[in-house]
Amino acid sequence: MTDDILHTLAGIIQERRQASSEKSYTKSLLEKGPEHIARKFGEEAVELVIALCSESDKDVRGEAADVLYHLMVGLESRDIAVSDVLEELKGRMGMSGIEEKARRPQTKAGGPGKNEQD
Repeated sequence: MTDDILHTLAGIIQERRQASSEKSYTKSLLEKGPEHIARKFGEEAVELVIALCSESDKDVRGEAADVLYHLMVGLESRDIAVSDVLEELKGRMGMSGIEEKARRPQTKAGGPGKNEQD
């Protein structure tokens, strides 16, 4: 998938802000706010995990698409541009995941690497 598809999807999601929530699932999600979208994203992520473990490749692709869609709606709900996320990813290329995690600032939960098993 190219980032053009993600930009196109982001544009469609942004346009749906103006739609009626009776006609647009995206609008209904946006109206419910980031917390609701985060829960829905989590549900979709769990469905993807299950599909990755025990379902067909077709099911995995469908669940992955659902995860990407709900991620994009979540970003829109926070007014975060997909281009900013892609720039973040671009900046991480060329270094190992271990090095990248070490460069992240510490968080309230103890920062990167705490209790991680990847």
